[in-house]
Amino acid sequence: MSLAQMLQQSGAINSMAGELGIDERTAQTAAGALLPAIVAGMGRSSAGSTGIGGLGSLIGGMGGGGLLESVLGGGATPADKGNDILGTIFGNKDVSRSVAGEVSSMTGIDEGILKKMLPILAMAVAGYMAKQAGGGAGGTAAGGGLGGILGSIVGGLARR
Repeated sequence: MSLAQMLQQSGAINSMAGELGIDERTAQTAAGALLPAIVAGMGRSSAGSTGIGGLGSLIGGMGGGGLLESVLGGGATPADKGNDILGTIFGNKDVSRSVAGEVSSMTGIDEGILKKMLPILAMAVAGYMAKQAGGGAGGTAAGGGLGGILGSIVGGLARR
């Protein structure tokens, strides 16, 4: 099962659609187009000098699996945590803007919607990975657990 399907089943895609005022199909298309950049960024971050422990520590410090719960909560998602994740995996806002622009040109989805979706989606992915790594709602996702999950996701995207 793909990460996009897992996020769909968790309710994250539906939650994002409602929060952004778009239909679920548009949210699915947008998430599917944004996910490769987020996962690749997480892979680069985990391979960098901070290692997977650095990314895992960041995710754990933000609430681990609770990040996904924040997206599913029904209210406005606190995008600051998602922006922190994006800052770690992309390095700066220009990369996030570039990703949104490229996905917009590929999908026809409004770039402004994609810019709003990116931090929410990053939180959902990080939270989902933390839960899969055994981080639970408040635990950490550092070490081999997160690395193993990230490796399987990156491997799955490479086989597409």
